[in-house]
Amino acid sequence: MPYQTNGRLGISNFVLSILIAMAGFTKSINGYAEDIPVAPDAAAITPDMSPEKWSLHAQYTNLNQWHPAFHNGAAGCDPSQFNCMTAGAQREQTNDITLFFGVRLWQGAELYINPEVDEGFGIGNAHGIAGFTSGESYKVGKAYPYTRLQRAFLRQTINLGGKEQAIEADANQLGGSKTADNVVLTIGKFSLVDIFDTNAYAHDPKSDFMNWSIVDAGAFDYAGDAWGYVYGAAVEWTQSWWAARGAISNLSLTPGNTNLDNSGTQLSFVGEFEGRYQWQGHDGKIKLIGFDDHGKMANYMDAVRFAQGTPDTPDVANVRRMTSKLGLAINLEQALASDLGMFARASINDGRKETWDFTDINQSISVGLSMNGDRWGRHDDTVGLAAVVNGLSSEARSYFKAGGLGVLIGDGPHPNYGTERILETYYSYHVNKYMNISLDYQYVDNPAYNPDRGPISVFGFRLHAEM
Repeated sequence: MPYQTNGRLGISNFVLSILIAMAGFTKSINGYAEDIPVAPDAAAITPDMSPEKWSLHAQYTNLNQWHPAFHNGAAGCDPSQFNCMTAGAQREQTNDITLFFGVRLWQGAELYINPEVDEGFGIGNAHGIAGFTSGESYKVGKAYPYTRLQRAFLRQTINLGGKEQAIEADANQLGGSKTADNVVLTIGKFSLVDIFDTNAYAHDPKSDFMNWSIVDAGAFDYAGDAWGYVYGAAVEWTQSWWAARGAISNLSLTPGNTNLDNSGTQLSFVGEFEGRYQWQGHDGKIKLIGFDDHGKMANYMDAVRFAQGTPDTPDVANVRRMTSKLGLAINLEQALASDLGMFARASINDGRKETWDFTDINQSISVGLSMNGDRWGRHDDTVGLAAVVNGLSSEARSYFKAGGLGVLIGDGPHPNYGTERILETYYSYHVNKYMNISLDYQYVDNPAYNPDRGPISVFGFRLHAEM
């Protein structure tokens, strides 16, 4: 059932003070192969390509969201029985601290480890909206801090030639250089959306948009445990104007599970082709993504038929069998001016099958704009505006109409299902090189595809610090 706010401040104030104190000497803990004095004017022209031996970065994000009371529908919905949000006003917050340790092992090889501390809940305990409002919220929440090792992977870069390019030192990115044409191999524990479906304007809920179906393609049912991470291997081949990527990973034990299936029988396959181009002198990218989740999952209509003639509502757990779920997504990013860019995504999946590891969306289309603050003298500020429409397949609608529950949604038996429509806008204010604060607003029409409930206005505040 949903968790109401009860004054939990968690780790936010303590962690923030530590990060601010540490920010002043961040550079001193990054290990470079050698420090070569460079004249200031030359340094401004020539990027530093000396290989970084090791590095340690950190980030802290606090995200608060609040919604006022909203219309609960004629029949109402009890959050203790179904996956719907509490109709009364509610505030929740999440906190997370991540350490990013990286070390260079041999030429082109880098090892990264990311322990993380998490705490808090999404509004409605991350239920009741398919395009959920906080990318900082997971499918599990806890009222006290807990630690997990979210990433631990080896990355091998093989240079194939072309122009030498500087790699800026950053979290999970050792400073150095690589050639324009290259192959990158990744193996270990990571998130598939670290590599696939990336977008310069909408992909990071710590710094840009917050909504799940805006920062990722809504119908991209990518593999991941309840926190969004998998064990797998990926390869990226970059050549000239294009790049091709592929990955194989495990799925969770059952859809939305906290544990991954390490037996090798339930697997996800993802492929992506990226084309880079220029339009009216401005850079653009278009990506085509395909995925195949192969595991023990249910057909929605099998669950409906199984429940017919009984007093029970359909349950996908009764009819799971080995099968595949396929899907496609298109991802576009296009600079329109030096300070303005647009993005769009469209995605669809096999809506006959239940949601596996992302969210209850079978079709989705999103579009948005992102602008930095050059025009008002705030270069490092960002303002964004986006809209997304999410939909269900006819089979999924039949299942939910009969009272079935999904990974995030399920309002109980009712006949009315439409599209879920969400508008999001945010402003990110750059405090200094270590900290940004953001204000966010989301308008959710037909939450969980139910025209009888809502709309819901969700207000957000985000503090993000990194070093």
